[in-house]
Amino acid sequence: MNVVDLITKKRDGGEHTRAELRFLIGGVVDGTIPDYQLAAWAMAVFFRGMTDDEITELTLAMAESGEMLDLHDAVAPGVRIVDKHSSGGVGDKTTLAVGPIVAACGLPVGKMSGRGLSFTGGTIDKLESIRGWSADLGEAMFRRQLREIGLVVAAQTADLAPADKQLYALRDVTGTVPSLPLIAASIMSKKLAAGADAIVLDVKCGRGAFMETLDNARELARLMVAIGSGAGRQVTALITNMDQPLGRAVGHTLEVAEAIATLHGRGPRDFQELVERVAVEMVLLGGEGEKRTDQAAAGELVRRAIASGKAFEKFRAFVAAQGGDLSQVDDPSTLPIAPVIVPAPAPCTGAVARIDAREVGLTVAGLGGGRKAKGDPIDHRVGVICQVKVGERIQEGDPLCLIHAGDEESAKAAVKRIQAAYTLEDRPIAALPTILDRVTSR
Repeated sequence: MNVVDLITKKRDGGEHTRAELRFLIGGVVDGTIPDYQLAAWAMAVFFRGMTDDEITELTLAMAESGEMLDLHDAVAPGVRIVDKHSSGGVGDKTTLAVGPIVAACGLPVGKMSGRGLSFTGGTIDKLESIRGWSADLGEAMFRRQLREIGLVVAAQTADLAPADKQLYALRDVTGTVPSLPLIAASIMSKKLAAGADAIVLDVKCGRGAFMETLDNARELARLMVAIGSGAGRQVTALITNMDQPLGRAVGHTLEVAEAIATLHGRGPRDFQELVERVAVEMVLLGGEGEKRTDQAAAGELVRRAIASGKAFEKFRAFVAAQGGDLSQVDDPSTLPIAPVIVPAPAPCTGAVARIDAREVGLTVAGLGGGRKAKGDPIDHRVGVICQVKVGERIQEGDPLCLIHAGDEESAKAAVKRIQAAYTLEDRPIAALPTILDRVTSR
């Protein structure tokens, strides 16, 4: 088989066979296909696209390029393993609250997560705000914790979908990252390799997301649901709003505290709504028979897990099992605090008409809470607390946000950026919806 023929075929709008895609991914892993040819192929895909069958076969080949986890020996017989994935956003700490809730409902949650880059935050970065907590678990410990506690979050291993890692690095420097087929294959290859029977996807849409338009978000959701269905998995995708930060807190320590409040039922309206909805979808996918369609019963189960305190207790057990200091969980005010906290005052009176969520995320990154490259150190203490969201009114001089900074100079720069990120108008503004659409294979 010749790589040039595959490049030419896709360039001319042809459809790859399963054998061709297996050959291509095999060449990615063993290094026999040079970067310049892979780059040419990725660019052809960028312009020509792929069919659902092609994307499914590509995803399976990428997933099977490394270790394929089977976690069923770590759970009770017949229990369905359900996972979730977010496409990334600003203030997105959903896993921290959803995982314990779903585990408290009786479904085991074993999750491989990553770190943040640019304006998005990573789940592991947030959890590492808790003193002593570690994501570095061996497979035996991962399985034992899943079996004994029902909740584990660990760093993704190098053996999980290695073809994706190599192909993404190439896409990152060739202008092909926005390719929807390649985005979908990248996300779903890791989910399939991680051993999930069913997957709930949180596809962010808006200025603070990689998918800025609803049409693109819907197409990405449709592609990933189609991949999951083609691979024999049950998948539901929620398209959720990222035209403003999720919740009030943006920044690792601040988001941990907000997630803990949400486990007590005291989270910001939009974040509490999203957490409970994602948890309901996971409970539905994990159920059998009529339980897989009874939204009301699933909702009651989720709300009861929160109100009874069982979800918070599950979070405590999970943190303790991975070495975290429970005193900081029980009293979030003891989490690391930035030395400088200043308001970003509103320049005029009015209602919030728009918040540039991406600029808020980049502001936090500029404070030291994000990375420009993998491996960069981060300051867990810094961030912003949004005092007003879209649709809420504010008086001139009152704080739009509270800036948590490492020093006075960076705080002053952040104030200016936050003020520029907000648009105020002197008219009534409607609040933004949290959930925009739902796509499912069921």
